[in-house]
Parts: sequence; C-alpha cells; structure tokens
Amino acid sequence: MSKAHTAHAPAHDDTPVETRHGVCNLCEAICGLTFQVQGRKIISIKGNDADPLSRGHICPKAVALKDLHEDPDRLRQPVKRVTENGQTRWQAITWDEAFDLVVEGLARVREQHGSNAVAVYQGNPSVHNWGNITHGPMFFGQLKTRSRFSATSVDQLPHHLVSHWLYGHQLAIPIPDIDHTRFMLILGGNPLASNGSLMTVPDVRARFKALRERGGKLVVIDPRRTETAAVADEHHFIDPGTDAAWLLSVIHTLFDEELVRPQHLEPLLDNIKAVRDAVAPFSPEAMAAHTGIDAASTRRLTREMAQANGAVVYGRMGLSTQAHGVMCQWAIQVINLLTGNVDREGGALLTSPAINLIQTKLMSAGHFDAWRSRVRGAPEFGGELPVSVMAEEMLTPGKGQMRALVTSCGNPVLSTPNGRQLDEALRGLDFMVSIDFYLNETTRHAHVILPPTCGVEHDHYDLVFLHLAVRNIARYSEAIVPPAEGALHDWQIYMALARRYARRVWSLERAKVPQRLAGMATRGIMGQLTPRRLLAIGLNRASKGSKKGLNMKQLLAHPQGVDLGPLQPSLVEGLQKRGRRIDLLPLAIRQELPNLANTFPAVAVTPAETVETAEPITRPTLKLIGRRDVRSNNSWMHNSARLVSGKPRCTLWIHPRDAASRQLQDGQTVTVASRVGQVRVPVHVTEDIRPGVVSLPHGWGHDRTGTDMKVAQAHAGASINDLTDDRLTERISANAAFSAVPVWIEAA
Repeated sequence: MSKAHTAHAPAHDDTPVETRHGVCNLCEAICGLTFQVQGRKIISIKGNDADPLSRGHICPKAVALKDLHEDPDRLRQPVKRVTENGQTRWQAITWDEAFDLVVEGLARVREQHGSNAVAVYQGNPSVHNWGNITHGPMFFGQLKTRSRFSATSVDQLPHHLVSHWLYGHQLAIPIPDIDHTRFMLILGGNPLASNGSLMTVPDVRARFKALRERGGKLVVIDPRRTETAAVADEHHFIDPGTDAAWLLSVIHTLFDEELVRPQHLEPLLDNIKAVRDAVAPFSPEAMAAHTGIDAASTRRLTREMAQANGAVVYGRMGLSTQAHGVMCQWAIQVINLLTGNVDREGGALLTSPAINLIQTKLMSAGHFDAWRSRVRGAPEFGGELPVSVMAEEMLTPGKGQMRALVTSCGNPVLSTPNGRQLDEALRGLDFMVSIDFYLNETTRHAHVILPPTCGVEHDHYDLVFLHLAVRNIARYSEAIVPPAEGALHDWQIYMALARRYARRVWSLERAKVPQRLAGMATRGIMGQLTPRRLLAIGLNRASKGSKKGLNMKQLLAHPQGVDLGPLQPSLVEGLQKRGRRIDLLPLAIRQELPNLANTFPAVAVTPAETVETAEPITRPTLKLIGRRDVRSNNSWMHNSARLVSGKPRCTLWIHPRDAASRQLQDGQTVTVASRVGQVRVPVHVTEDIRPGVVSLPHGWGHDRTGTDMKVAQAHAGASINDLTDDRLTERISANAAFSAVPVWIEAA
C-alpha cells in the first residue's frame, strides 16, 4: 500500500535544546506542559508547576504527544483511494488535486440529490483544537445541509439541552466549585480517569484531598467502584439506568423533610410547587427496589448535602448516555437550585473566560426540535441531528437520503452505536472525505483523506474548555515544533475548501449569492484571518470598557498562563440583566415525568423487570455499561505503544456471582451478544462491579481490515459499539443510550 509517510530527519548534535511551554489538548484537562525541544525533535515532556490551572499535574497521555508527533503511521500528505482489479490502495496526491477531488465530489452529490444529501460528522477531537472551531464553520456553513452530526449526541447533549431550557444558553453549564465545596456528590462520572468532563479539572486527586482536609465529603453513586469511588468517603452501587429515579427521590426528600432553601435564587424560580407535586410518586422508599439504594441512605445523604455549607451534585457520561439522560441532568440542576447551591461559592458556578462565547454571542444559545430526521423523526438540537439516526439516513432510500459525508477528526464506526451498521452505510456512500491524519476504522471508507498537522505543530488557545474550567485562566501556546514542509493546519484546509467550494457552487448559483460575499470567498480575504488574528480581535473586543481585560501582548508575555482567579457568582446577575427567570419545570420534563412514574412504579419490582429494550429479549440478560481509563481517550490514542502497554485493558468486568452462575473463570474468553451484534472478549471477575452488570471500555475494536494503525491493530480489543443499540436512545433528545444495554454472555 502506497501512502504518504515521511520520516523525520534527525536533528544535528549541535542543534541547541530549547525549553518551550505549551499544553496537552488531548483531553479536557488541557494541562500546562514544559517541553525540551531540539529542532523538530521533542526530547522530554513534563508538567508545568507554574501553570495556574494544572499546577504541574501530568498524566500518561501528555507524554504520548511525542508519540503522536513521531508516529510513522501518521498521514502527512493527502491520499486518495484507488481500486484496481478489486484491490484497494492509497495513493499520495498534491493538496491541489485533493481539494479539487473533494469539492467536485461534494458538489456533484449536492447538484444531483440536494444539499441535505451531503452530511457532516465532527468528532470529539474537533473541539480540542481551536482551528476547527474558528474556521470549520466557514466551510461547513457553505454546505447548507441539515444533515449535521457530532460527538455531542454520544456524550453531553442532555447537559446542553437542560442549560438551554433553564439558563437560556446551551453553554451556560454551572461548574462544580470543587476547590471550595464541602460536599460533592458524583453520579456517572469518574474524574480521576477523565481529568474532569464538562468540568475541566486537572490535578483532581489533590483537589479531592483538599476537600477532605477542609472537613468536606465526597460521595459517589455508580454501578462500578471506579477510581474516583475508591478514594471517596462513601460509594453506593446503583442499578444502571435508574439514576433518574434516585435523583427524583432526592428531590422528593428535599420537599418531604422541608430542606428546600433556594435562598438568593428564590426570586428567579418559577414552578417550585409544580416540581413538588410532580415528584410525589418518587419517594426514596418507592424507588429503593429499582435503584438498589436503601431509603435510609438516600434520606441521610440528602440531609447532609442540604445542610452543608456549600454543596454540589455533578453527573456526567453515565447519566447522559442512558434512556433518561435529560431527566437526570434536569434533576441535578433542580437539586442544586432548590438547595441554593447554584451561583454560590462551593456550589456550582459559571466561569468567566477571557473570551466569553455566551456574552459575545459567538456560540448560538441553541434551539431544540426545529426539525426532525427524515426516517425516524428524531429531533435536532442546535442544528445537529443525533448520531443514533446517522446510519439509517444513509441506508434508507428516498428523497433526502444521505449520499456523501465529511468527517472531521472523528471515528464514528468505533464511537457511535451499532458500529457494524454504520460500517455498512459508509461502504455505500457516493463520496466521502475525511479530515484526519490516521487511516482508521472510519476513514478507510473515504475517497480522499486530508491530514492536518498534529497538536504540537500548531499554536493553541482553548476556546471551549476554559468555559468549563474549575478556575478562570487564559493561556496561549505557540507551536512547540515547526510543521513539516508542505503540511497544512486544519484551519488552512477548511479555508482552502471554502474558497474552492464557493467558486464551484456559486458559479452555478451566482444569482442567489451576494456579490460581496462571493468576491471575498474567491479572493480568499476570509482566509487571511488566522486563528491567532481572530483571538487578538476577540480579546480586544472583550476588554473594551474593562480594566481587567487581556490583550494578545499580555498572553504572549505569559506563555505559562494568566490566572484570572477563582470562579465567582455571575449567573443571577446575568439572568436579572436579561429579565429572565428560571422555569424549573420545562414542558418536555413535565410531559415525561408521568412516563417515568410508570417505568419506576411504587410497587416493588426487581431491577431486571425494568430493562428497556428495542425488542423483547428472552435470554437471561445483564446490563452493559462503559468504562474509561486514564491512558485512553476514546479511540484516537491507541496507536501509542506506551499508552497500550501492560496488561490488556479491554476486558469485560463481571461480578463473581454472575461469573459463577455461568461457570466462567477470570481471563476466560466469552462471547457477548446484544440485539445488534456480538464480540469476543476476556472477562475480569471482580467485586468492583454491581451484580447484574458488566462493563466494557469504550474506543477499542481495531481489528477491522483496511486500516493502518499498527500498534492499535496489535492491541485490537473489542468495540463496545458493536453491541450498543442505535434504537436505544434517550427518550427526549434521542441522545445515544450506551448505559444499561441488555446483553447475554456465554463461553466462547
């Protein structure tokens, strides 16, 4: 197979070694790092003690930035797929040829089948890289398609929807004030493995230690004894998929024991009494049979939280990716609001980044259900449809069928539900282009792959995660090493595509396009606005009228970051300025609560009887949940030998009781099957998981043919998303429901 791989020329011995400051943008923690660099060679990577957010913290992923930079499997030139005599190979081509092929392929599908026949999928790494954020919309917007998808709907969509309803903006997500709280309750999250998630929190172990030293308490509710649960003061196993029932029982207890004290928030809250009436069926006593958490513990924890001097409830991936994910995230906000812990030190606070995407209106407030998907009728949010419908929109014939796809930094074959079905759908596309530097399980279906530079080869300013950070900082990082000759950054790729697509499409539709915009696109004026130039403009605008504003000169003078201080109350003031109140009971929640009461009736039932499936399951089932490891980040870091070394981590965790009933031994290979498929995987027998539950980590499954990631292929593992069901979705938003998938297991 011919591909565009180029080896790095070794640095001369007399090349000076330099110290440079940068960041690790591989996960949400965005830890500050210190690099020792010799020419284009990275000598060492260490945590930066002077960084105001990460404070010297570093995890194994950061050191693997060196591996990513030097990876011989990384694409460094565009390639196109060539099929001859039934054999496929990849041929290196020039950027000009690649751009022409992409534009022609996409424009042809649009002209023949309409703009919605061209789809876009943006993966998780897109938001980790500011070039995607600043310049991606300039190209994607020109496609004028409603067939937009992203990793949001396999992750945090319920958070955004609830914030949109309650606080008026999808990014107005109150962040736990972990550095000052005295009671922290975590459900479905594992910050010690993730370094925070929708809570940018590096050095979280030290922060948990400080919580305990000031007399605080950490409680974890999770079907698995996670790394975070292991250091908590208290851990309670819960039956997967029942978190909403338990959270509603907490709200019930707040009213029942007269613990509702919204304090400064009360003048802004509507429908407090309606919430009390709506949660009446969900007493701790009635819900205990469903959740597995006894009523006495629920009532005690509720009292401790309500009486703490600053408390916060935080729920993450395990809550969002289940059938009642929106209800879970709504309930968490209601608990924090009713106890007066929103917009309060030690509770949950909005951040104050140097460039505030909410205040500057650079990010839309969001909208919900403005249109629906063609086949299933799933609702959009913020202009995107849920990924759970992506494959069926490609496979179902008829007007509006998706026939072309642009993927950006994503691997949906391994990261979205029913990956084998998506494999089939991608094979049938008329045209596909991927902006990615790996030939992976998804990009192998592309006709053209456009590889951008990697993280250490371009500058960076975090536009999104600083909105979610537990401390306000600003940090701009220059490129650590120069890119190879002829390489393009992602923003340069987007702008080249935007200009060429504009010329190709607008030449046929010129009457519909303002002449001024057409001229700007064809002359490339917009492309002169680099991310750094846009940052400077944004800082200048944000600092107008403020003595504390930052400018580009100050950022450049402080490459280790500028400390803007702890989180401060700002939500109430912002809502008051806009004359906005908080409706505690949005219509969709009001309508769903009776359905939830039927799902979790007051009559005692066993948890197994409440399993929701797309069709009847007759075999004895277990509930499948995911798992995360600190050395892994979805599917895109498995080609680093140092990150996949040691004992295999892609194992199926199972409780000893469930293993014994199936006569399974630790290390034995089993077949795990669901409605949509099956995988083979070794089991790990452990009491760190609840009986009736099994756990498989996310992001593995590198055994498909046609890829070129040699380290990942040698540690292939099994894909959990060959088991997760595209028909099992969150009831309100249609977010993917990865948690509590019914599976059955037998010896292989």
